[in-house]
Amino acid sequence: MRIAWIGLGIMGSPMAENLLKAGHPVTGYTLEQHKLDRLAAAGGTPAASVADAVRDADVVVTMLPADPDVTAVAGEVLAHAAPGTLYIDMSTVSPATAAHLATASAAKGVRFLDAPVSGGEAGALEGTLSVMAGGPADDFRAAKPLFAALGTTVVHCGSAPGSGQTVKAANQLIVAVNLQACAEAVVFLRKSGVDLDAALDVLAGGLAGSTVLARKRHNFLDRTYAPGFRIDLHHKDMGIVTAAAREAGAALPVGGVVAGLVAALRAQGDGALDHSALLRGVERLSGIPTEECTCP
Repeated sequence: MRIAWIGLGIMGSPMAENLLKAGHPVTGYTLEQHKLDRLAAAGGTPAASVADAVRDADVVVTMLPADPDVTAVAGEVLAHAAPGTLYIDMSTVSPATAAHLATASAAKGVRFLDAPVSGGEAGALEGTLSVMAGGPADDFRAAKPLFAALGTTVVHCGSAPGSGQTVKAANQLIVAVNLQACAEAVVFLRKSGVDLDAALDVLAGGLAGSTVLARKRHNFLDRTYAPGFRIDLHHKDMGIVTAAAREAGAALPVGGVVAGLVAALRAQGDGALDHSALLRGVERLSGIPTEECTCP
């Protein structure tokens, strides 16, 4: 399948490269020239515009930061994609935005899936992402060979538009709460004078163990926060899940608190850091000077 890939960021670039490794021709577009150069070095074809990328594609994939970016690019995609093209948005946006894109795509004769991913930069590099897709089952089956090149957990979450985004919102809720719990445990252990490395070994081997703890262990130990997934983006995602939960009538008592803590960290100037920097917020509350932290 000829793939048009729009958005070559921290996750988009390695994902496009994994499709190239799997033998799929990829034409890519993004705003930064050095990212287009990286795609070309990996064997892909840089495009001069969204229209150029999309024109001859069988599948169009967007992997962009937020709802306004996706909505703006979707207009260009649908203006130039041929009827029958499969359009897959793998960004993290609201379920309502996904439903809107599905309706707009159908009006143009374009098939649409919302298929956000989880696993961060490491999962994108390793091709071990979790892919959660919403949309018609036939379209999911058509896209599955592509998803298999990107992730090891690939699930059709429902035929209703936005089903994948709803599951992704739940995922981001769990990740944020888990990160906050890990951050609080790390500060508690440090303040108590416990060997932190040994303590995390024990926690990782028991019921407290998690993918979050395994992936972010060295961030917590070294207090380094080079962005694999930025606080700015997790702040956006917590807005999505709290709004969607309100619409569904679901209470998020802990999630609401953590959303506030993520927002506070961003307001304190840490939005560009990795979301493991929630540790900095707990350190501030505990009287630990944040200037002691090592940041990129």
